[in-house]
Amino acid sequence: METDSLLTGTVNGASGDYGSWSGSDHRGALGSRRMSYSVARELCSVERDSDDEDLYIQQAVVFIEDAIQYRSIYHRVDASSLRLYRWYYSRICQWSLGLTIAVVLLLAFVERPSSLSVSSDPRNRSPSFEPLCGFTESIEMICLIIFCLDLAVKSYLIGWEELRKNKWLIGYTVVISVSIIDWVLSVSMECDERLRVRRLLRPFFLLQNSSLMKKTLKCIKRTLPEIASVILLLALHLCLFTMIGMLLFAKTEDPKKNGEWELHFRTMPDSLMSLLVLLTTANNPDVMIPAYSLNRGYSIFFITFSVIGTYCLMNLLTAIIYNQFRGYLLMSVQTSINRRRLGIRAAFQVLSCQGAQQAADCEHRLSCLKDSFRIPFLFVICRMSLTLCSFQHPPLPQYRSPALQRLQVIFSHYYLTVLGNAVALANVVCICVSCTHAVSTAERDSCVLEIINLCFILYYLFEMCVKIFAFGWLGYLSYRNNIFDGFLTILLLALQITIFITYRLPNSQWDPSSHGVMSLWEMVRLVNMLIVFRFLRIIPDIKLMALVASTLLDLVKNLRAFAGILVVVYYVFAVFGIWLFEGAIKPPAGMSMECGTYEQLGYWPNNFDDFAAAIILLYDVMIVNNWQAFMDAYSRYTTEWSKIYFVCWWLTSSVMWVNLFVALILEVCLFKHQTYSFIPRDAYGSHLMSIIYQTSFLHLFRVESWMQQVTLPNVLLPGIAFQFLLGIL
Repeated sequence: METDSLLTGTVNGASGDYGSWSGSDHRGALGSRRMSYSVARELCSVERDSDDEDLYIQQAVVFIEDAIQYRSIYHRVDASSLRLYRWYYSRICQWSLGLTIAVVLLLAFVERPSSLSVSSDPRNRSPSFEPLCGFTESIEMICLIIFCLDLAVKSYLIGWEELRKNKWLIGYTVVISVSIIDWVLSVSMECDERLRVRRLLRPFFLLQNSSLMKKTLKCIKRTLPEIASVILLLALHLCLFTMIGMLLFAKTEDPKKNGEWELHFRTMPDSLMSLLVLLTTANNPDVMIPAYSLNRGYSIFFITFSVIGTYCLMNLLTAIIYNQFRGYLLMSVQTSINRRRLGIRAAFQVLSCQGAQQAADCEHRLSCLKDSFRIPFLFVICRMSLTLCSFQHPPLPQYRSPALQRLQVIFSHYYLTVLGNAVALANVVCICVSCTHAVSTAERDSCVLEIINLCFILYYLFEMCVKIFAFGWLGYLSYRNNIFDGFLTILLLALQITIFITYRLPNSQWDPSSHGVMSLWEMVRLVNMLIVFRFLRIIPDIKLMALVASTLLDLVKNLRAFAGILVVVYYVFAVFGIWLFEGAIKPPAGMSMECGTYEQLGYWPNNFDDFAAAIILLYDVMIVNNWQAFMDAYSRYTTEWSKIYFVCWWLTSSVMWVNLFVALILEVCLFKHQTYSFIPRDAYGSHLMSIIYQTSFLHLFRVESWMQQVTLPNVLLPGIAFQFLLGIL
């Protein structure tokens, strides 16, 4: 049997969609596709044939994989389509598509204006490498062909009806078409065109390939009205104080009292920009010094403006973004969970329709599970019972000799780790003392520090060996901190042996002060840096420090969607900046430079002359330290309207994205501290924390789940499907 059914429509006159349970509270996120599920035995959305059992298993396997990776089950389910579907979502295909997206984005660094030069400073910049016409265009066309194949496969698998409803795929088609047309125009003009529209469209390939970025972007879009209301209030605050400032610091007949007016409040645009920069504290206290030097009472104006704007409205914006974004993200998580349950239910439907009794038993078990999982504690216990065994450490090796058993108890004790931390601290103290007193080259090349380091390294080697003796190889490697210690210990020992062979053997011809590949002092410094880095081993042994470190690690793991959107924003603004300001600033000869300006500060390498330099300039503006210098320079060299570009970038990066980043940090920290306060700190406490963590909304950003890295064998699916439902329902 082969069917092109997309799992929609009716079967035997009844609704055959794989929907959620009738009366369930999980139906809201499925939108127009939501249908109630009937437990009638005759309902089986895929027509069955007794001679086609392999196809049924393949369908169930694909539905389980869709559930694991939060994919939609609305795709073709015939044999050939399933083979194509699984091949498309295989690791090699997805990695190839990701590599293609990375290549097409990185072309901006090579294309004209090329970033392939040592320095971006126009005063001493060497001619950059300019590729021949057709080189980057050929690579780009290969990438566009791959994107066309990707679009064709996706369109075939989901069908025309689903394609018309998918706005991202429609946009994908438009972007590819526009890119190809622009590519043809570029080649016909011999690569001498000023604007390349397709460069502005390339970030779309990154967005449409990531479901996490789509969800995050959708949440940001729905949060914008709340953000806009605060920004309007901020603009009203800015305009109000601008008018008051212009009246307060108006021009007088006494030139000595016009300092504030001349520098900051001469015109309405100057006043707005001065107070806008003050809102970011970048020009504080410079902006108020002329008035404050005349009368200290003027400081009340600037302090009041900063307290209301910087400390009240800006922090209010952070709170609103956190509250709204978290709410919308929870809605997206609900949609993802419903999609996962839909895939699980479809897999069970395929497997359970082989017999009436099997279908009845399956329905009974599903109904019991649905009711029992309303109790969060039972949910956690069931998750633990299925997965706890995979996180246990291997058993300790068994020794027959009583002496060896006694040594095993001693070397596996926690106090050995405490002693190792104390020795590592002493090593770091010795390095600090030697670096403080070793000033001359002769003292640097002294072998005293090498001997001290060698003694410590030998202790580290001893510690590693006795832990291997106590825990065994598998037990030793089952702890991540042991892997960290062992790797650095072996590397330190290898470097110390290399130093001895190179410089300390009697027949060595190398001069310790020479600067060949690496001098003696440079190699010693490398050893010291690794020793200092090894001192991080103390983090897991200090609970509060471990809590903070795990929070940082979770941020790194969960930032992929945020970082991807930030890359898109940087890319788009960098392309616009090159279009608007390429070559605008050129170092003049013999120019008198005013203090605090772009020229006097030597900001020449920060420009829009190539893509890499534009990225760095945008980063500098996002930090908002002296960002008024860039804005002032480009307004002088181009036009006053250029300030709009920098203000838009400040709003997008420093106000929008940074506040979203703060919201993510708040959520991670609140979760960590809440779970830390009530979870028992036993052997399984950390695993229990990870289980509860997977139920929070931040799990949406975890795409490296171990379940996503495996392909489910067909023969194991009937046996593990019920357990998998226990694990994720």
